[in-house]
Amino acid sequence: MDSTLKFQLRLTVSPEFADALRADSSGAAHAGLRQILHRHNATVNCQYDAFADYVSEAERLGIEKYPLYQWTRETIENPEKKAKYLRSFTIYVNGEQIYDKQVADAMETELLELADANGTQSGIERVSKFDTNPANSPQPPGH
Repeated sequence: MDSTLKFQLRLTVSPEFADALRADSSGAAHAGLRQILHRHNATVNCQYDAFADYVSEAERLGIEKYPLYQWTRETIENPEKKAKYLRSFTIYVNGEQIYDKQVADAMETELLELADANGTQSGIERVSKFDTNPANSPQPPGH
């Protein structure tokens, strides 16, 4: 495996838990998640909020500098996609949205155990891991 690859973890959570995570990215509303995030110096960021921030920044600084502006704006304005992305959270470690495999693997194991141990009661519906290999990831639309 290519050792230069970086990884990212994302959580899909219940709508109720999503509201709590959006209000406090440390995971304070869920003791188990808060402990895992704290142990790895991590926080969560709602993907919808990140998209909305991107659109807002582009509109403030000039959309011509933001190649994904139109796609991102259409995404957050689509009610079905908005509902999806309001429940999707990217995990940042040490303030970074991509990190080494060892960190991603360790956190993924802990998060999967937490989700499995508590079933649907945890509010964590899915844990996903992505890498930076373009062949494994959907690519942004052309502009």
